[in-house]
Amino acid sequence: MARKRTYGDPCGVARALDVIGERWALLVVRELLLGPKRFTDLRAGMPNLSPDVLSQRLRELEQAGVVRRDRLPPPIASQVYELTEWGRELEPVVLGLGRWGSRAPFPPGDAALGVDSLVLALKTLYNPGRADGLLSSSFELRLGDQRFVARPQDGRLDVTRGAATDPDATIVADPGTLEHILWHGHPLSTDELSITGDRQAAARFLTMFPLPG
Repeated sequence: MARKRTYGDPCGVARALDVIGERWALLVVRELLLGPKRFTDLRAGMPNLSPDVLSQRLRELEQAGVVRRDRLPPPIASQVYELTEWGRELEPVVLGLGRWGSRAPFPPGDAALGVDSLVLALKTLYNPGRADGLLSSSFELRLGDQRFVARPQDGRLDVTRGAATDPDATIVADPGTLEHILWHGHPLSTDELSITGDRQAAARFLTMFPLPG
C-alpha cells in the first residue's frame, strides 16, 4: 500500500490537512455532519465520487479517528458510518468554509445541491438578525423523502434529522426548488412548494439565509 502523503510540517493547519486534506475527505465529513449514513447514502450525496475512492477515504478517515463504523439495530441492521466526537468538532470548520465559499462563482452546469448540502447551507448562511420573534419556533422541512427540524436560535440554527413534534409550520419542497427560491430569485408563490401551519412565520423563516455580500 502506498504511504499516505504528508506535509511534514508540525503546524496544526498542516497536520489537519494531513488528516482531511485529501480530495473528497472533507466532503465525506460534510455528508456525516447531520448524522450516520450508509455507504449508498454517502454515494447519493456525492454522485461524482467513485465507490472505490469513497471506500478509500472512509478507510483513511476511520484510521485517523475521524469516522467510525456502526450497525443499526434490527430490523434495519445496516452498517453505517458516523463521525467520532473528534470528527464532529469539524462542523464549525465546514460551516466556515461554506460561508467563505458562498462568495465564489457557482460551478458550470446544472448540478443541484444535495439534500444534506442544502440543509448545511441553511446553517452556514443563517442570519440571526432576521429571527426576531421566531427564536422559540420550530419548522419541519420535508425535502424529497427526508425530513428535518429547524429551530432558529440566538446565533445559530439548530437542525436535526427527523420529523417535528407540533411545528409552527411545515415546508414541503423539492430540494432544487427550495434552493432556487432561497438564492436564485425563484418566486415563493410557486406550486412546487407548500406550507402548512403559520405561513407568515414560514415566509419569514425563508428570508433568514441571505448570501453574503
